[in-house]
Amino acid sequence: MLNKVPEVTVWFWVIKVLCTTVGESFADWINMKLGVGLVNTAWIFTAVFVVVLAVQLRLKRYVPFPYWLTVVVVSVTGTLYTDILTDQLNVPLWISSAVFSVLLAVVFGVWWLRERTLSIHSVTTLPRESFYWLAVLVTFALGTATGDWTLELTGWSPGVSVLLPLGLIAAITLLWRFGANPVLSFWLAYILTRPLGANIGDWLASPKVAENPGDPTGLALGTFTTSLIFLGLILATVVYLTVTRSDVTETHEAAHTAPTTGDPRKERLALAGFGLLAVATAGLLVWAHSQPHVGPAPEEDNTSAVQLAPGQAVKKFPPAKVAALKTLASTSLKDARSGNETGAHTAAQKLRDLWDADQASLQPLDRTGWNSIDAQMDKMLKTFGIDHSNPPMSPAQQEKELNALLTDMG
Repeated sequence: MLNKVPEVTVWFWVIKVLCTTVGESFADWINMKLGVGLVNTAWIFTAVFVVVLAVQLRLKRYVPFPYWLTVVVVSVTGTLYTDILTDQLNVPLWISSAVFSVLLAVVFGVWWLRERTLSIHSVTTLPRESFYWLAVLVTFALGTATGDWTLELTGWSPGVSVLLPLGLIAAITLLWRFGANPVLSFWLAYILTRPLGANIGDWLASPKVAENPGDPTGLALGTFTTSLIFLGLILATVVYLTVTRSDVTETHEAAHTAPTTGDPRKERLALAGFGLLAVATAGLLVWAHSQPHVGPAPEEDNTSAVQLAPGQAVKKFPPAKVAALKTLASTSLKDARSGNETGAHTAAQKLRDLWDADQASLQPLDRTGWNSIDAQMDKMLKTFGIDHSNPPMSPAQQEKELNALLTDMG
């Protein structure tokens, strides 16, 4: 029987990082461009994931296009699930990381108890492939949580943050070449490709103007351009693999013969190497966390208190984006006045989602204006208990802050 997973070559890792990058950028673009909000974006991609996975599971062998399309979609879906926990439910990233780590251990445990192998070279049955895609989904969610948690701890910029997962993957590769367990090495590297690809995408899409002095700047390509570039690279790579079939593995023999084992002594030494690598990484994060974080600069915080004339803060922003924000604010205000608490809260949450999605494109245009609106946006969200621990305030307070926000936006 043919294997349903491609051969793990350099091409595998290249296209895996490309898929992760385009998944991150494309999700951000859809969330920003369509203004559907984080939860609705997650529902959309969940539905797409179900469809493409159903097609993938029905295939009898590995076919490059449906397989890698599934990887792209699952990368977006897993990332969105973590973002919902963080942004919508206010779950701390360390908790998300712990929960997804336990969940992944459970998936691997059940997979091993049932199939007695976690090797992707033996994904030849429907149960094994189902476990494989479930593990992939959880690895993306875990990679998102741990990657974001790392950035939260260190305050690193996207350019610097690329180096950590890249260095860890290089170290894992060296240990694998030395004699580390190939299955363990594969899944560790697989998890790390998620923060690597996401950080590359953020670095390419983020503005050239550094948030803080001394930070490496982005390339200001934007999420849409970044998505197009990487979709083109993925398509070209998939076409190449389809023509050459260089990543297709015939595994009839592997499925009917006992797997070869490596040198137990080298595996033990490599396992100790993984442990040292984990300790060194933890030490680096602790050290980075203890350093003075160049977070929002004080002068930027002060600009949020600058009093601007009505409409001045959004003068440099695209009219269409301002209109979309004002529409949601007006809807929330109308519902608050009519006593529709649920409608007012929902519209305010959609307004928050759209504002967050537009940050990368609006903030570089006018930082003072953006900070001014952002400060008022935060005051408004606090009255609804959104992104704040306090309970919702009275409708009168909600109306007051919504009116102030609309005034600021002209």
